[in-house]
Amino acid sequence: PLVAMPPLIEHLLPWTAERDALTESYLQAHRTSPLTGDPAVDTYVIPRAIVLHWTAGPTAASAWATFAPARLGGRADLQAAGALNVGAHYLVDRDGTIQRLVPDDRVVRHCVGLNHVAIGVENVGGGEGYPLTDAQVAADVALIRGLAARYPIEVLLGHLEYRRMEGSPLFEERDPNYRTSKPDPGADFMAKVRAQIGDLGLGAPVEAR
Repeated sequence: PLVAMPPLIEHLLPWTAERDALTESYLQAHRTSPLTGDPAVDTYVIPRAIVLHWTAGPTAASAWATFAPARLGGRADLQAAGALNVGAHYLVDRDGTIQRLVPDDRVVRHCVGLNHVAIGVENVGGGEGYPLTDAQVAADVALIRGLAARYPIEVLLGHLEYRRMEGSPLFEERDPNYRTSKPDPGADFMAKVRAQIGDLGLGAPVEAR
């Protein structure tokens, strides 16, 4: 039997023609594989990876409001790489409540080199100010299990590990200088999640040698 998805609240981000066009432009600038030029084709994906993040902010409402505009606000470090706003497919609140922000099969800007194949999961909080919770670990585990039962997921990674994906067939980034340094969602959080999904056999990024 298909593993059930955990309870979800549908709180979809606005998906406008502008977001479609900006997503297409971002993909054209960063993917190495050829595109069709049609957002109706190019912005759809078959998920093969899951990337866990933290928002570094205190509330789900503030995260949703940050992700809602099609265009990136501020973030000079990211503006040079494209005007498309960042976002995620799922948002996990501190009590474990899960919101779906974007359908699983749409491209969202959340991880350099992997946006075209990865589902992004944002956890509210993070860092010393708002340590991630056990309820979020449990919610992420349930979500990963549900997604892995529905898609050909090969790899689970934390945002802090994405550079280890360079050299993988899944990683595509045209600009060799476009890289970011990320701490989220923390090595401890990743260890807690992985301890509960070992039976799924998902790969993990390997440290470069």
